[in-house]
Amino acid sequence: MKKYSLKKLMLFLGIAASLTLVLSACGSKSSQSSTSSSNRTSTVQQIKKRGTIRIAVFGDLPPYGWVNKQGQRVGYDLTLARQIAKDLKVKPKFIQVNANNRVDALNSNKVDLVLANFTVTPERKQVVDFASPYMKVSVGVVSPKTNPITNVSQLQGKNLIVTKGTTAENYFTSKQPNVKLLKFDSKTQQFNALKNNRGVALADDNSYLYAWVKNQPTFTVGIKSIGPKQYIAPAVKKGNQSLLNWTNKEIKSLNGQGFFEKDYNSQLKPFFGKEVKPGDIIIK
Repeated sequence: MKKYSLKKLMLFLGIAASLTLVLSACGSKSSQSSTSSSNRTSTVQQIKKRGTIRIAVFGDLPPYGWVNKQGQRVGYDLTLARQIAKDLKVKPKFIQVNANNRVDALNSNKVDLVLANFTVTPERKQVVDFASPYMKVSVGVVSPKTNPITNVSQLQGKNLIVTKGTTAENYFTSKQPNVKLLKFDSKTQQFNALKNNRGVALADDNSYLYAWVKNQPTFTVGIKSIGPKQYIAPAVKKGNQSLLNWTNKEIKSLNGQGFFEKDYNSQLKPFFGKEVKPGDIIIK
């Protein structure tokens, strides 16, 4: 009886060990498959086969990318995004992002392309591939008209409001370390903070600030430009040469067709005052 039980026990243990090995192997393959999938980039051919291109956009940044009262995604970047999808002969799928998760959206393969007012910087070029730029900007500073900030010296030791992951944050962190930064996750949050007097001023792309103050008569862009001129460009995942090459050709083609001037006139001009001209924004 003891021998028979021992045999049964040994048989049971042998089967259990085999099952463990099989499950372990399956788990390993699944893990490898998952890892392989997460590292996969979407070539132009794959995007066309899928029938959609996933594009990262802002949802609260008029006039570049926002959701209007009718629930529609509109703006300068959205017009460009739809044109790109049309020329690829696929449908656009919009993924809303904040400034500080645009890179993550690409690296995690949640999106194929970023069109979210993305400024080209040396640091960002290390982690994503930028296509040819389609817009030029610089950092500006907006403040209340009752206490205008017109020189960076007025910001020393004061609270300046910025959005995380923006060019404005990068500039003041590296070039103006004596300015105290209050950082927020979204454009909506940063402007609410300014209205609530949580900082003496707010820094962001100057063209966007011109649009914002047009509907905010108690504020002014006291510092119209600070730091170097910079450029806005589409971005793809690092190493996605197929989509990068296609996008470069697309930007060149659209520029030749006068697309960006038309996009400016329909999407940006109504939001800007007389201080901003098409040549201040678009690249020819």
